[in-house]
Amino acid sequence: MRILFLNPQGNFDPNDLYWTEHPDFGGQLVYVKELALAMSELGHDVDIITRRFSDETYPGFEKPIDAYPGYPKCRIVRIPAGKDGFIPKEHLWEVLHEWVDGIIDFYHDADVTVDFITTHYGDGGIAGAMLSQKWKVPFSFTGHSLGAQKMDKLSLSLDTLDSLNDKYQFAKRLMAERTTIEGASLIFTSTPQERDEQYYHPAYRDLTETKPDAFVVSPPGVNEKVFGADVRNDTEQATYQALDQALVRDIASDRLDLPYIVLASRLDQKKNHIGVLEAYAESVTLQAMSNIAISIRGIDDVFTSYDALKPDEKILMDAMMDVINAHNLRGKVTFVNITSQQGLASAYRYFAALKSVFALTSTYEPFGLAPIEAMCAGLPAAVTQYGGPADVLKDDAGTYGVLLDVMNRDHIIKGLMQIFKHYTYYQTQGMQRVKDAYTWKATAKRYIQAIEGVLEEGIYPTFTVPDYFLSPSDFLDFHTQPITDYYLNH
Repeated sequence: MRILFLNPQGNFDPNDLYWTEHPDFGGQLVYVKELALAMSELGHDVDIITRRFSDETYPGFEKPIDAYPGYPKCRIVRIPAGKDGFIPKEHLWEVLHEWVDGIIDFYHDADVTVDFITTHYGDGGIAGAMLSQKWKVPFSFTGHSLGAQKMDKLSLSLDTLDSLNDKYQFAKRLMAERTTIEGASLIFTSTPQERDEQYYHPAYRDLTETKPDAFVVSPPGVNEKVFGADVRNDTEQATYQALDQALVRDIASDRLDLPYIVLASRLDQKKNHIGVLEAYAESVTLQAMSNIAISIRGIDDVFTSYDALKPDEKILMDAMMDVINAHNLRGKVTFVNITSQQGLASAYRYFAALKSVFALTSTYEPFGLAPIEAMCAGLPAAVTQYGGPADVLKDDAGTYGVLLDVMNRDHIIKGLMQIFKHYTYYQTQGMQRVKDAYTWKATAKRYIQAIEGVLEEGIYPTFTVPDYFLSPSDFLDFHTQPITDYYLNH
C-alpha cells in the first residue's frame, strides 16, 4: 500500500531539528515520524506530507523531498502553501486549500495512486477530509489533542470568547475537528480514556455516538534503538560530560551523588513545572533525599541569564526562580541544556544511573510519549493522573509507575517518595511495561490491520466538507457562531 501521513505543521527532517523548542514541534511529530518509519519497515510505501517553507529562524525545511537514512520506503514530501516563512499552527487554516491543491498536483504529476490517508491534528484532519472527497480515498484521524479540551482548560466563556478565539482560532479548529470526525473511516486514540474523555466531549458527542466502531485504541510506542537502557549513541559521552559540568555548576558539592527528580517537558504553563517545585519546596524530606533537574533547550546557564527565552517562557521561568529563591533551593536545582532526541535519551540513562525519577505533572496529558521513553531508558515515572497516562501506568494486571494528583502538593510529594523508597520495583515494572505494550512496530501493525479492514470492506462514511473549508473566501470570513452555539447549549 501507499499510505500518506498528513501533518501540515512542516517540521519533519532527518535531524529532528528544533524538537521541543517550539510548541508546534512537539510529541505529535515524534508520533508521526516513528509510526511512519515502522509502517515502512513492514513493507509499505509511506509519505509524510508536510509544509515546505524557508525561514531564517527555523532553517532546514526547504527541500521538496527528503528522507530518513536507512528507510528507503519512507520519504518526507514538502508542499508549499502561503508565505515563504514558518506559520504557527493557529494560522495554518487559511493556507490549507492551497496545500491540498499542491498535494493533488504532486501525485497527479508523479502518476502515483494513494491507497489510504492518515491525518494528524485538526489541520491535517480537515486537509485529509478535503483530499478524501476529491480522491474518493478513505482516511483516518489521529487528533492527538482536541480543541474543546483546551477551550475548557482556558475557562472560555461568552465574555472571553472573542479574544481567545482570535488567539487560538477555536471556531475553525472545532469545525475542522467535527468535519474530520464525521468523515474518518477510522479514529485512532492512544488509550480508552482519550477516546472517552476527548471524543465524547459534548462538542463532538453527537458525531462520535453514531460511529463507535470507527475507534481503534492503539497506544504509541518508543524507539528502543534510541531510548533503550543499554543503548549508547554517538553523543553519549559528550552528553554525560555536559551534564557533569552542569551539576557541578548548580548543585552543592555534598549533594552531587543524590538522585534527581527529572523534568524534561518543554517550558509551558500546562506542563506544570511550578507544581513540582512548590511541592519540593514544602518537603524537607524530599529535599534531603533528592535534587531537581529541569531540561531547557538552548541555554547553558539559566542562573546567569535566560533572556533568550520567548516571552511566555520567561514568565514561567520568573515564577520558577521566585520559588527557588524564596525557599533557598539554590544548590538543589539544576537546569540542563538538552538539544536533541539522542541527547535526551543519553540524559535519561545518565540520571537512571543515579537512581533518579522522571516526573510529568501536566494539568492534562492526552497520552504523552515522554513517560514511556523515560521508562524505556530505566527511569521510573511519576506522572499526572489526568489524561492518558492513567491507562499507561496502571491496568488490571498491575502498576507500572505512580500516578499523581498534580493539583495536590502532598500527593506529588508522597508519589515521588514512594518511587524513591521502592525504586527497583518501579524501575523494573516500567521497563517491562514498555517492552510488553509500547513499541512502534506493535503500533504500526495495529494501524495496518485496521486500514486493511476498511479497504477490504470498501464502505466509507458519507460526509460533506462545509463550504467554508472548500472556499478560501468563505473560510476567511468564517466567524465564531459554532462555538457560541456550543456554549449557549451546554
